[in-house]
Amino acid sequence: MSDIISEAQEETVSIAEFSKMDLRVARVIGAERVPGSDKLLKLIIDLGGDKRELIAGVGASYSPEELLEKNIIVIANILPRTFRLREGPPLVSQGMLLAADADGQPIILTVERPVPPGTKIK
Repeated sequence: MSDIISEAQEETVSIAEFSKMDLRVARVIGAERVPGSDKLLKLIIDLGGDKRELIAGVGASYSPEELLEKNIIVIANILPRTFRLREGPPLVSQGMLLAADADGQPIILTVERPVPPGTKIK
């Protein structure tokens, strides 16, 4: 079954609803595996002077080293999410990276040309 959604299946949103999302370019300045998880990575991102921690479930497809210095697309104003792990203190994700799902594997969205961290996406 294809992951491509037909127009009839899509839920629509208004421009006003879409404009509430703060999509920005972020540079990954730190990345490490979350202990005890094969899937989770802890990323430190730069949003143009605002540094944040993201927890992303892309560790089965990406190594931390692959993501360092990459420019990625994030939702900067999503509510923080707390990850309670079996070991260690809870982790809080302060944003969400965007990725496509290709055959069950995440493909992180990036920019084609260099863009300063924090640049707003319209």
